Amino acid sequence: MEQYRVTGMSCAACAARVEKAVGKVDGVSSCSVNLLTNSLGVEGSVSPQKIIQAVVDAGYGAELKGGTTSSTGGADKQKSFASQRSGASDADDLADTQSPALLRRLCFSLAFLLPLMYLSMGRAMLGFPLPKFLEQNPLAVGLAQLLLSAAVLVINQKFFTNGIGSLLRGGPNMDSLVALGSGASFVYSAAVLFKMTGADSHAAHAYLHDLYFEGAAMILALITVGKLLEARSKGKTTNALKALMNLSPKVATLVRDGTEVAVPIEEVKAGDIFVVRPGQSFPVDGIVLEGSGAVDESALTGESLAVDKKAGDKVTGGTLNQAGFLKCQATRVGQDTTISQIIKMVEGAAATKAPAQKIADKVSGVFVPAVIAIAAVTFAAWLFAGKDFGFALARAISVLVISCPCALGLATPVAIMVANGVAAKNGILFKTAAALEEAGKIKVAALDKTGTITQGQPRVTDIFFAQGVEKQELLEAALDVEQNSEHPLSKAILACAKESGLAARPVTNFMALAGHGVKALSSDGQELLAGSVDFIVELLQGQNCGAADSLACQHSALDAAQEFSAQGKTPLAFARGKKLLGVIAVSDTIKEDSAAAIRDLRSLGIKTVMLTGDNKKTASFIAGLAGVDQTLAGLLPDQKAAAIESLKKEGKVAMVGDGINDAVALTAADIGVAIGAGTDVAIDAADIVLAKNSLSDVATAIRLSRAALRNIKQNLFWAFLYNALGIPLAAGAWIWLLGWKMNPMFGAAAMSLSSFCVVTNALRLNFFRAKNSRNAGKEKNMTKTIKIEGLMCGHCDARVKKALEAVPGVASANADHEKGQAVVELSADVADEALKAAVEAQDYKVLGID
Repeated sequence: MEQYRVTGMSCAACAARVEKAVGKVDGVSSCSVNLLTNSLGVEGSVSPQKIIQAVVDAGYGAELKGGTTSSTGGADKQKSFASQRSGASDADDLADTQSPALLRRLCFSLAFLLPLMYLSMGRAMLGFPLPKFLEQNPLAVGLAQLLLSAAVLVINQKFFTNGIGSLLRGGPNMDSLVALGSGASFVYSAAVLFKMTGADSHAAHAYLHDLYFEGAAMILALITVGKLLEARSKGKTTNALKALMNLSPKVATLVRDGTEVAVPIEEVKAGDIFVVRPGQSFPVDGIVLEGSGAVDESALTGESLAVDKKAGDKVTGGTLNQAGFLKCQATRVGQDTTISQIIKMVEGAAATKAPAQKIADKVSGVFVPAVIAIAAVTFAAWLFAGKDFGFALARAISVLVISCPCALGLATPVAIMVANGVAAKNGILFKTAAALEEAGKIKVAALDKTGTITQGQPRVTDIFFAQGVEKQELLEAALDVEQNSEHPLSKAILACAKESGLAARPVTNFMALAGHGVKALSSDGQELLAGSVDFIVELLQGQNCGAADSLACQHSALDAAQEFSAQGKTPLAFARGKKLLGVIAVSDTIKEDSAAAIRDLRSLGIKTVMLTGDNKKTASFIAGLAGVDQTLAGLLPDQKAAAIESLKKEGKVAMVGDGINDAVALTAADIGVAIGAGTDVAIDAADIVLAKNSLSDVATAIRLSRAALRNIKQNLFWAFLYNALGIPLAAGAWIWLLGWKMNPMFGAAAMSLSSFCVVTNALRLNFFRAKNSRNAGKEKNMTKTIKIEGLMCGHCDARVKKALEAVPGVASANADHEKGQAVVELSADVADEALKAAVEAQDYKVLGID
């Protein structure tokens, strides 16, 4: 989507006119205007010159972002563009340049408005004295009012140049309404002033009550106040995006020929070596070559804890080095950095429109002409009803100045912009406004297993030792025999052994036993075996030690293997010198926050379904740990897409995945969600990208979407209600029944506050706080940790977990034999004795409860 800067727009009617003009250009497939960022997004095969010309013909100015092509329409547009440099930075685009100008205009206006109000209303309403040379000269009072109000009109001439110009081009906007209302007041008052010249003293004093010079000036001043408040509030809606743009430093410290050189960040190229000291930000994405440190990534991921970095780890541009000296190599620079891609996604979402905005856009397109027609009808109706010209004109002016198309036009985009900023701060990226709106309507969440619910990397979960074997002896043999294997399970065992501080010893005659395992000779000539338990036991049968001991060892190993298999894990047996050493279970473990995240989704009324290509036994075990509502196992990529189509019968479906094999399902779903640590293919196919590798952010994204949708509905309700009630009141519809009559100045005050209220309501989304699923239960429930003696394997963990969760008041329990403890979350007070009794009933000993 090509992005353009647009100048000269003042309200939703302007945006609608630009959109309509560009939409008519041949080759444009879609376009959208963002009034907040004054930007235009265009899709299609059409040259920038044609787009710019269409905008100019509509009466506005345009320039291609990042390019040199620019054009303008009208003197005011030329002046606006003269102050802009071609290819200005996006941060400059978002800078609040309106507020200072509006504040100056308001101050100058007040300097003339205050004496004008004193002359026109001070004596009549408050009894203030007039200067003696004016006291008996009503014509001089009128002339003074004319001059003062004319000064205010000149100061605020932009309303007239923009408004009348748009009206003459057949595209009236909010400025047109203000210009008509204020101009009509001024012209009518000037006509009355001419009448005063031929009237006697008594009649001239009476004519003073028919002057509306103060109304003409006050309308402009109040609208300027409203625009000032609106501009400041709108500036805050893009704070999050501006913060992202300011993350990356302007200068990088490169190492060239052994010397540190400071260069502008634009000059950094892929492959350059750069250094970052404590307190400095990383200029670009890279990989650590030397050193170690702690990096604050909260600006991108929302994670408050610093992340340790060492040689080989990736670093991201814009993140802050809190401790340690790091030498890195640049991998992605310029527009390819992670921060640039995030900014592009946020801006892209702002350039699109949410479905809820379509109604407001349709109304905004015809709103101003309709209001002008209503004002004309109001004027004629009151004249026909026998009211004098001044009364009828006041009602018509009130209709013009109270009407507010901006409130309608801003209702959706301000909420979308603020919500996108909040999402970005929490590591959640919505690619389009539609994705932000639709995410809150999800009824079913389809979750890929590997890499989404689970870690995506096999690791050792359980170790069973044969009688008389120590853990180190088993791990040493496993490390030696598996060191030359390329199997993924072997890598998990090697990682476990190395974490224990062991180093591989040389082996010879390494050989893979197809379908069974591997074998090798140790340095002392003993045969090392690794493979499936059945295979190893069959080889060693009767050769361990005495027959009774051998049978017991084999049965114990087989029992352990069966337990591990029942839990969806892969058991591997190891032997050395014809002696069975033990069994090691390897599994792709569930992420720490997956179960809590799935509970969070279910609490939102969302059905959770796990999709996986794994076998049913493994899938069922993982599903039990995660707590999903439904499991579909043994699925190929196209079958996952078919499953998504089937789930759509139950409502809108979100697919959450991270791999290449998830891309088809992500596209098939109503909303595709990609885990940030996933493949580029998955990220490209998704509608929402999670920067953190955490499933808990799915619920956060849905919760934020629902908050944004509520805010949009509130804004639209207020905008429609305001106009639905305000216009009839201004027209005098309630005079006959309740005697309610509106002064045009109060109408202008109401108009000035309407848009401000909409923008301020949207800013409330900044108070949204992401709920951390990992701590969600702890906020409501009490947590206790039970120290247990006798836990040996995953089977023990499962027995204790089941026993504890059967105790009334226990919300959940998790046992860990490696730590020798169980952690329980309580939804009600539970006595320690009850927890102890439940554990010891399973023949384990409780050492203490914290």
